[in-house]
This record gives sequence, structure tokens and C-alpha cells, in this order.
Amino acid sequence: MNPHFALPQRPRQRALGLALALAIAGSWLGIHAYGMFVFDLTWSNWPFALMLAVVQCWLSVGVFIVCHDAMHGSLVPGAPRVNGTIGAVLLALYAGFAWKQLRDAHFAHHKLAGHAGDPDFDEHHPDNFWRWYATFFRRYFGWRSLVFVHTVVGIYWLVLDIPMVQIVLLYGLPALGSSLQLFYFGTYRPHCHKPGEDAQRFADRHNTRSEDFGTLASLATCFHFGYHLEHHRRPDVPWWALPAARRAGVGRDALTEKVPA
Repeated sequence: MNPHFALPQRPRQRALGLALALAIAGSWLGIHAYGMFVFDLTWSNWPFALMLAVVQCWLSVGVFIVCHDAMHGSLVPGAPRVNGTIGAVLLALYAGFAWKQLRDAHFAHHKLAGHAGDPDFDEHHPDNFWRWYATFFRRYFGWRSLVFVHTVVGIYWLVLDIPMVQIVLLYGLPALGSSLQLFYFGTYRPHCHKPGEDAQRFADRHNTRSEDFGTLASLATCFHFGYHLEHHRRPDVPWWALPAARRAGVGRDALTEKVPA
């Protein structure tokens, strides 16, 4: 644990984490409800609809990051049941994901980062975005997610008579776009093997790097998940505290951990 960085006291961390989670998830659900049940898509309001889709894509990333904090117990420290409940509900709403399955896979990622067996890594294509994304997609978007999404779309289209173009624009594209955004900024860029780099491309056993983005760009791209080395070294740090962890040097201090065989 980095001696130069300390988290806020638990009551403050809990309050701030829950307030931000409520703002992100509440906005995400509110825009979805508005886009499906109130908004009437026409040729004249397409620009506004596209803006809604972009915002919803970004908020979808935020919802997943909130769930990620819940996996590490950093959303509500010291309250595993609250973390589990929030994470399970939001993951189910996000894409029908199973909480325990994703949590176990994420812990495996931390244990085996950048090695065979890491569910987030494609050891056969460590420098190829699209092949790696296809592997990533197949591993995580299983039958539960497909059944969930098809059921939701079927109800919206066939039962509630919402136009398919509106469903695709304000539900389908933000969901798919958020998966690409999460993968690109939160998995591929931090863990990919760049051409021309030698075996010492990474600082330590975590096999990851951090972005040089400023705070606003980091928030816009992936809710600070681009500060990935800081996250792997301090998985107890919630997303909103990662810029402070970076400024404190959590990602700069060299570690002497050995890479597992």
C-alpha cells in the first residue's frame, strides 16, 4: 500500500460513493425511461436524439464502473451485502449479467493480469484490437445477456409498439458503444502489447500501464479507469479517487514483485 496516499474515512467514502452511484445510475435509468416511453423520434429532433445516445453511452460506462467498485468493496466499504446488492441489480439491468460470475472473472483478471487464464486478456492476439474484442465479447456476453436483451427489445417493440429505430438508437447503440468504450480504454489500451516493445514493457507483475490523460479527459473516456496501474496496485481505491492516487504516485513507485510463471 502506498504510504503517501490514504482514502477518506469510511463514512465520507460511503456517502460520496453512494451519492455518485445514485447520480450515475439514476441519470442512466432516467434517460432510458425518457428515451423509450416519452421521447418521440422525428426527423427534426435527430440531433437531440444522437446527443442523448452519446450521453447514455457514457453513463452506461459509469454504471459498469460503479459495479466494478462494488466488486472490490470500495463502493460502500465494510458493507459487502450492500455492495453485492447494488452490483447485482445494476449488472442485471445493464445487460442481464450475473453478479457472481462477473465478480469472480474480475478477480481472476487481477490475479492473472496479462497471462493465460486472464478472462480479460487474449494471449493469442495481445496487439490486435478487433480480435481481442471478439474474444472479450464472447467470454462475457453469454446466453443470459442474449436472452435478456432480446426479451427487452421484444417487449418494447412488439408489446409497447416503440419504433425499432428508436430502440436501436437509444438502447442498442449506447449499450454496444459502452462495451467498446470500456474495452478500449479500460482493457485494451492498459494491457495491450505495443509493437516494438520488449519484455519489460510493463512496470511490474500487473502487466498494465496508465494513460497520461488529464482529469477531465480521464473522466470522459472511462471514469478514470485509464489510470489502470493505480487501480491494479490499489484495487481498494474507488474510481473517483484514482486521480488523487495518481497524483500521490501510486502508479510511479516501482515495485519489485516477480511475474508469476
